[in-house]
Amino acid sequence: MVGSHLAGYALLLYAAWRLSPLAWLLAASWVLKTSFSLRLLLETVWRAAALMEKGCVDQARSLVQGLVRRDVYRLGPGHVASAAVESLAESLVDGYTSPLFYTLLLGPLGGLLQRLANTLDGALGFKTPEYLEAGWASAWVDTLLNYVPARVTAVLIALASPAAGGSVAAALRVWSRYASSTESRNAGHPMSAMAGALGVRLEKPSNYALGEAQLPGPREMRRAVRVALLVAAAWLLLALLALTLA
Repeated sequence: MVGSHLAGYALLLYAAWRLSPLAWLLAASWVLKTSFSLRLLLETVWRAAALMEKGCVDQARSLVQGLVRRDVYRLGPGHVASAAVESLAESLVDGYTSPLFYTLLLGPLGGLLQRLANTLDGALGFKTPEYLEAGWASAWVDTLLNYVPARVTAVLIALASPAAGGSVAAALRVWSRYASSTESRNAGHPMSAMAGALGVRLEKPSNYALGEAQLPGPREMRRAVRVALLVAAAWLLLALLALTLA
C-alpha cells in the first residue's frame, strides 16, 4: 500500500522535474500539502473549548469525538477536555512535527511516507482479533518513524510552557515521570509534557493518568492550542534554519 502510493507520487515529481523546476516546485508543494494536518486540529480544540464555556457540552463532545477513539459521550466535561488536549499533543507529532522532520531528511516523499504509515496505523493498528495480524506492521513502522519526533516535540512543548503560564521545570518533571505511562511508546511523551506545561492531569479512564493536578477545562484547552501554535512555529523555524545551513 505504502509502496504503491510512493511510486505514484515519485512518478509525478519526476515528470514535473522533466517539465521544469517550477512545475516540480508546484508538484512538491502539493505533495507536502497532503502530508501535513494542523489547522483543523487546532480549530476543533478551540471550538470545543468555546462550546464548553457556553455550557454546550454535548456539542463539544461531538467535536472531540472526531479526534479520539474513546466514547466521549460517556465522559464528564473534565475527561472530554482531557481527550481533546491529549489528541492535540499526540496529533501535533503525527500531523506536523514528524512529517516535517522526514521531509527535511528525505524530501517530499519522506513526509508522505510518515503520513501514510500513520494513517494505516490509525486504520489498522488495533490489538483486536480482526486487526492484530493485519495491523502490526503499520503500527510498528509508525512507532519507529515517530520515535525521535515525539521526544523532540515533548522538549519543545516544555520550552513553550511559559507562554501558557506554565513552568519549563514542571513540564520537564511531569514528562520524565509519566512519559512511559501510556501503552504507546511515543504518545506519552508529548501528552505528559503538555500535562506538565498546563499544570493539569490528562487521563484516559482505566488506561492512564498523566500528571498530578486536576483535569483540564476549556481554559486549559485554549492554553494547549497556544502551546501547540508556538511549538509549530518553533519547529518550522528550526526546519528553515536547517535548510539554510545544509
